[in-house]
Amino acid sequence: MSDFQLRLLKLVNDNNGVISNTLEVPELAEIDSNILHSNLTSLWAKEMINFSKIEIDKWVLTEEAESYVKAGASPEVQVVDEVLKALEGMTISELKTKLGPIGAVGQGKAFKNKWLGKKGDTLVANVDKLPEDVVLNELKTIQSTGSLQDKKELTELKKRKLISLIKIIGYKIEKGPKFALEIVSLETDITSEMVASGSWKNAEFKPYNFQSEGVYPPSGALHPLNKVREEFRQIFFSMGFTEMPTNQYVESGFWNFDTLFVPQQHPARDLQDTFYLKDPARALKPEDEEYWNNVKQVHEEGKYGSIGYRYPWKEDESLRMVLRTHTTSVSAAMLYELAKDPKPTRLFSIDRVFRNEAVDATHLAEFHQVEGVLAGYDITLGDLIGFMEDFFGKMGFDELRFKAAYNPYTEPSLEIFAYHKGLKKWVEIGNSGMFRPEMLEAMGLPKNLRVLGWGLSLERPTMIKYGVSNIRELLGHKVSLDFIESNPAARLDEHLE
Repeated sequence: MSDFQLRLLKLVNDNNGVISNTLEVPELAEIDSNILHSNLTSLWAKEMINFSKIEIDKWVLTEEAESYVKAGASPEVQVVDEVLKALEGMTISELKTKLGPIGAVGQGKAFKNKWLGKKGDTLVANVDKLPEDVVLNELKTIQSTGSLQDKKELTELKKRKLISLIKIIGYKIEKGPKFALEIVSLETDITSEMVASGSWKNAEFKPYNFQSEGVYPPSGALHPLNKVREEFRQIFFSMGFTEMPTNQYVESGFWNFDTLFVPQQHPARDLQDTFYLKDPARALKPEDEEYWNNVKQVHEEGKYGSIGYRYPWKEDESLRMVLRTHTTSVSAAMLYELAKDPKPTRLFSIDRVFRNEAVDATHLAEFHQVEGVLAGYDITLGDLIGFMEDFFGKMGFDELRFKAAYNPYTEPSLEIFAYHKGLKKWVEIGNSGMFRPEMLEAMGLPKNLRVLGWGLSLERPTMIKYGVSNIRELLGHKVSLDFIESNPAARLDEHLE
């Protein structure tokens, strides 16, 4: 490499200190631009030269065009030549046999130029001799010069896919402040030997480049889900919420369904929707017998103003062990504890839930749920809507719509829609409602202490924020580690676009 650099320095010196364009210097024109650039950079770092890049557009022949130049004629001229040779004309099938695919291409162009005519199925020449092969001449010009003066013909050749545009990279080189015809090896470090001998005093050192970036140290990286999760947490904390403990993935059917007024015949409790445990298959019965009986009575015959579902409630079904299907089971347990000391409170959770779903681009059997619970005296549906506007406004959604919905444990219930500025349409972003009296009063909560609840997935806003269309590229074995390491921090208030 140093030999080549010495040659570069000599060429600069022989050209009065300036090489205007390396592409015009025969010794450098054929050198790969990457190799040339690395050597120039090395000399520039030693302040021996300065250089700048030159980019030139050049037209080159495609493989098809090169075959025409080699044959010595364009397809249309080749077709006319064959027809002229056949004194009585030539059929299209005979032309195809003679020239193959070129015959079909050249025939169309020859007809367009009015060099050919037809008598029945026979092609006849409208000219007495071969016309001038303008296309061949243009291809030869481009092959030798890389350009063509006639822009209309250039466009036609490009349309026929006979030429393509490439960029040729060259460099302008000038003498630097420390230009010389010899390369002095600069030291990069002071060694113990240099200190011992004192040679460091006369050594020349390579200057520090304070503009260059250091080597990025290998390190761990937060997953995009964790980044968005932390952003949600900070939103909740800023609004006075306390985080619920959600480290219990396994629940009984009692806490996951029954306390939430979900009937035992509900489709969500089928095997095709919920993961049930084999060992242990049953949970222990809650110690609070009164609460247990309240839940049973609410389901079987109704209570607290409700007529219930009117079916025989089964203890075995209630004690089946499941992988929790929502974090609302945690909310139910926290509200049960709140009944011991009723007061306004704000709680939230963000954690995993599990559902027996078919895996596709937008669904996994395991995902994260963001859930908020707000308890207060005599609060109403209007408070829920107002709070949703405030909460989602902190995420960058300033246009919301609400649609009536059904949930077993909330009444009234609302689906939440936001206008997505990136997609330019309304998208569903969550579900909400007011917890039913059958659920709250069974726990012992006062009648006028009402509870608002809402939830959304963590994956959906993360996918929107980071432009991920397939959830399997966000979680699982298909995830790119480069994507995990390089993705930026999440700012939900800067719009999910």
